[in-house]
Amino acid sequence: MKHRVAVIGSGYWGVNHVRNFNELGALAAVCDTSQSKLQQIRERYPGLRLEADFDRLLADPEIDAVSIATPAQSHYWMAEAAIRAGKDVLVEKPLCLRYSDGVKLVELARQRERILMVGHLLEYHPAVLKLKELVDSKELGRVQYIYSNRLNLGRIRREENILWSFAPHDIAVILRLIGDMPFEVTATGGAYLQPNIADVTVTNLLFDNGVRAHIFVSWLHPYKEQRLVVIGSKKMAVFDAVAPTDNLVVYDQGVDWINGEIVTRKNAGEPVQFEPIEPLRSECQHFLDCIETRATPRTDGINGLQVLRVLQACQRSLQTHGQPVQLTLSNFEVAGM
Repeated sequence: MKHRVAVIGSGYWGVNHVRNFNELGALAAVCDTSQSKLQQIRERYPGLRLEADFDRLLADPEIDAVSIATPAQSHYWMAEAAIRAGKDVLVEKPLCLRYSDGVKLVELARQRERILMVGHLLEYHPAVLKLKELVDSKELGRVQYIYSNRLNLGRIRREENILWSFAPHDIAVILRLIGDMPFEVTATGGAYLQPNIADVTVTNLLFDNGVRAHIFVSWLHPYKEQRLVVIGSKKMAVFDAVAPTDNLVVYDQGVDWINGEIVTRKNAGEPVQFEPIEPLRSECQHFLDCIETRATPRTDGINGLQVLRVLQACQRSLQTHGQPVQLTLSNFEVAGM
């Protein structure tokens, strides 16, 4: 059975949702309030249903699900309306902007027996999935430290700071790799272009098992970098998303104690092979599979809540100039861990 999905929002990222659902044979309509964007979609996909009225689209019983790729401030009310209309929902990150609203969405989806999935894209990247296998198999030994740099110039937002725009990707992956929530976070940063909207932030996460992680994000950087480094007790792994080749490399490097002396172990990196599938294609296909089987998505509402809780704690620390913020799990998160 082919499910009919409507994409809500056809901007910078929404057009990629449109392309993927179309190629998967599931695209039923595109909704956007911008007539110029709809015209661009019309030229590329002649004959496709285009709609400017979100409510009218939701009232159509032929639409099974919606994929929401609109600005973050609209995620909550659009996802809520779609669930109430009986639609399954894929919503781009973050799930919403307030944890309490996220809880409402999770509860509503459970009550209405609707799929609620969050677009944490990197959790569908084949290199990240392979990295998770390396961590779980203890190929790297015990994970000790993780750090991530997500840097670029441009795409500066007015409605959200760099923490909320870039960091959800890395938070989601770090939580997935460690399989736990941090008990403390700190975040510092600076606003250089617009008052009170941070352009650069550095976040530190501390976990109960002693693992630490830091996330450096900036949209004021002279070159693009998207790199995640996992330091294990045996080996180290580097995921470089923008490298032309060898995006995932494992290094048999570290520090050993031999006869009471510290000896540095250095070896060349070994590229790790993985199937070159577009992460968004995998994400969209996973959503369709969950609609069909009613299975819980890999990045479900609980997953979205966990990332949202960390984001909110980081924002609180950022606003208090780096004061540590303690985290406690809600009943929803405990059930999902």
